[in-house]
Amino acid sequence: MDELYEKAKPLAAKVMSYSRDSILVNMRFLDVALSALVPEPKKGLSGVASDGVKIYYDPVFLLKKCKEEPAFAVRIYLHILFHLIFYHSFRFDKVDKEAWSLSADIAVEAAILELDMPGMTLKSDEKAKRKLQGMKGEISAFTAEKIYQYLKNFQISSGEREELSSLFFMDVHKYWEPAEELLVTIEQWKKLSERVKADLKSFSNGKFFMGKSKSDSMEKSLLEATKDRYNYRDLLRKFTVMNEDMQVNDDEFDYIYYTYGLDRYGNMPLVEPLEYKDSKKVKEFVIAIDTSASCRGPLVRSFLQKTYALLCGEDNFFRKMNVHIIQCDHQVQQDTKITCKEDLDYFLSHEKLTGFGSTDFRPVFSYVEELLRKGEFENLKGLLYFTDGYGVYPEKMPPYQVMFVFLDNGDEGPQVPPWAIKVLLDYEEIEE
Repeated sequence: MDELYEKAKPLAAKVMSYSRDSILVNMRFLDVALSALVPEPKKGLSGVASDGVKIYYDPVFLLKKCKEEPAFAVRIYLHILFHLIFYHSFRFDKVDKEAWSLSADIAVEAAILELDMPGMTLKSDEKAKRKLQGMKGEISAFTAEKIYQYLKNFQISSGEREELSSLFFMDVHKYWEPAEELLVTIEQWKKLSERVKADLKSFSNGKFFMGKSKSDSMEKSLLEATKDRYNYRDLLRKFTVMNEDMQVNDDEFDYIYYTYGLDRYGNMPLVEPLEYKDSKKVKEFVIAIDTSASCRGPLVRSFLQKTYALLCGEDNFFRKMNVHIIQCDHQVQQDTKITCKEDLDYFLSHEKLTGFGSTDFRPVFSYVEELLRKGEFENLKGLLYFTDGYGVYPEKMPPYQVMFVFLDNGDEGPQVPPWAIKVLLDYEEIEE
């Protein structure tokens, strides 16, 4: 067996080198990304895998697969490269691993099949194309994120999963668990993804790739990989304000003098702890909910439940809060004032969403302006507007921060006024 392995190494190395050159000839915009990935033989590996630095392959396995499928080496090389520039392997610790692996494989193969490059065709490609065509009605874009959402939301049968796996499985994801030593690699691939996205745009001004047109799935996957991602908990911190909170100020209290006094003079400390400290906590802000026809109830409730879960901790709220949940479509439908956890809990359990007309953002801002005139807020920090984004925006910048939160639909989202913050949140970010 060792002898067979050693004999296979030189030929397998030539096959991998040829595969790299073949990709470069057809897709010159991948030159820098290709140079960041080095093939390396690895005995006993039943498949092909990558850790973001090298492509590991068993020479015997590789040559056997190439005998069965002449295009296998080129295809697996490109498949792994796409995983990396689409940033699939570096999100593996935050998701259902089995569902994400399958979603990532489908996304990569969808992009490759759309490119239809010469010398990369497998026997199963036509069947895979038909399968993707049948899934188009359920998936808005063939990115790993959207496919993952589909797999998680729809209870597909085990037989269906097996069929998808057999059609789209290519590489082994055994090195996808991110480790501390790979942080530099992660940052490197972030930059490479941005580079590929920019280079692809310059190529897409006309026909390219040996006369083939661009891949919509590839562009959308690159958009997913390079867009800014936000932690919703961190977003809420943008609405925090400084205020006095009745707690022991550990930063300014000297326990040595305190315990010394108790020990020396009985129940008489030399210093008393300060009963307050300045804390960054949410005190006053507005949650505006777009209840137009395109932003239906279940998603709105998921968003509110997520927000509630983050706000109900003592570290986030003062004992007294002043939060207004405003429901609006083309006009303000309802304003619910939240002053404590019980109010918010009651709202989620009993209140019904109202509206579902067209969308106009201006009434909410006019309404909040009226609340400010009436003295409803002492120090309104910001307004968080959950919406699909398709509506009429106010022209004037308000005297507080505004954040428009959109559900991510696989594109760059609607444009917002320059004074507002635009945030795209994954469905999983809201529903987790």
